[in-house]
Amino acid sequence: MSTLTRTFRNLWKIGPREYWHQLNYIGDTKAGTFIAKDRYGNKYYENLQEELPLRTRWVDYKDKEFNPDQIEPGWHAWMSYLIDKPPPEDALIRTGQRAWELTEHRPNATMSRAAYTPYST
Repeated sequence: MSTLTRTFRNLWKIGPREYWHQLNYIGDTKAGTFIAKDRYGNKYYENLQEELPLRTRWVDYKDKEFNPDQIEPGWHAWMSYLIDKPPPEDALIRTGQRAWELTEHRPNATMSRAAYTPYST
C-alpha cells in the first residue's frame, strides 16, 4: 500500500487516465521511465529514485487477461534483476539463440487444454 503523498505525486506525474489504469491492473500507482516494448506489446518501465528496493521495475501487459508467462525470457531476467540492462541493450542476450533454445516463446500451458496429460496404459 502506498502512502498518500506518493499516491498524489504519482497522480500528478502520470495523469488521471494512466492512474486509473494502474489501479485497476496492478493495484498500485507507479511513475517511471518507459524502457521498451516487446514484440507482444507489453511495456516495461523502471524508476530507480522513488520506488522501494526490488519494486523498481514493472510491466504493463497488453492484454487485460494477463499472465506472467506472457513475458519473454530475456525480459523475465531483467524483471527479476538477473541482468542490469534491458534485453535490447544487454550484450549477452543480443548474442543470439543457442541451438537448444526455442525460436519462439511458448506460454505455459498448465491448466489449459494444451497441457501435458500422462496416458496410463
